[in-house]
Amino acid sequence: MNAIAPRETRATEDPIARYDPRRMAFFHFWFRGFFRKHMRACRVARWGMPREYGARPLVIFANHPGWWDGVAFMLLSQLLFRPRRMFVPMDAAALARYPFMRRIGVFGIEGGTPRGAVAFLRLAKEVLSAPDRMLWMNAPGRFADVRERPVPIAPGMTRLAEFAPEAVFVPLALDYPFWTERKAEMLCAFGEPVEGSTLAAMDRDARAEALSAALAATMDRLAADAVARDPARFETVLRGQEGMGGIFPLWRRAVAVVRGRRYDPRHDDRQEAG
Repeated sequence: MNAIAPRETRATEDPIARYDPRRMAFFHFWFRGFFRKHMRACRVARWGMPREYGARPLVIFANHPGWWDGVAFMLLSQLLFRPRRMFVPMDAAALARYPFMRRIGVFGIEGGTPRGAVAFLRLAKEVLSAPDRMLWMNAPGRFADVRERPVPIAPGMTRLAEFAPEAVFVPLALDYPFWTERKAEMLCAFGEPVEGSTLAAMDRDARAEALSAALAATMDRLAADAVARDPARFETVLRGQEGMGGIFPLWRRAVAVVRGRRYDPRHDDRQEAG
């Protein structure tokens, strides 16, 4: 699910008019079930929980380590930022494979022309014109490993502050390490917010460096928590299913019953899910 910050884009639709809160509620329920089946837990670093940003539009700019980023956006926006409404630019070709997303704040963008870049920025400005809206973006504009430094920032992301100086820009670090279980962890952290007006006052090169540094600092701090493998450092906002699945756990459960023990599906029962 490739939600991107475009280099050059052309808006293909009006996401504000198409947004349907009822469908968002339904698909949030669906995404939760999908997550629980395929991931172990969604954890937000205790130091990196969202703050009170006031009645201001938000730009959540994240790194882009993998396919799960789009799912992370959907889950975190509904679990931690309600009643704000989330909007996400997404490559038009990729969005064509997930057409239902057009009703839950995702809008298609196309690259290749300066006219497209202007169209994207105009639409982003409209999205950020209301204090209850959020624009979530993968700042690199492409997939990028969590260890890549400096963190790349796409030109569309760099120019956004010029069109929305009243917004608050919040870095979001994402990582999906494997700890002791079969399924990966979804680790997240929100960093120090940056005023859009502060970014708008910089030239574009300095602005790109400031955004990259803010995101890198958040990613580096999250990486330290990921290496520690300590769930106590995180708020677990959503849990997945534990254990291997299949027939082997049935045998382990039967053995536990015979021996009068509590069945624990985890590989390492010393590490709590959260």
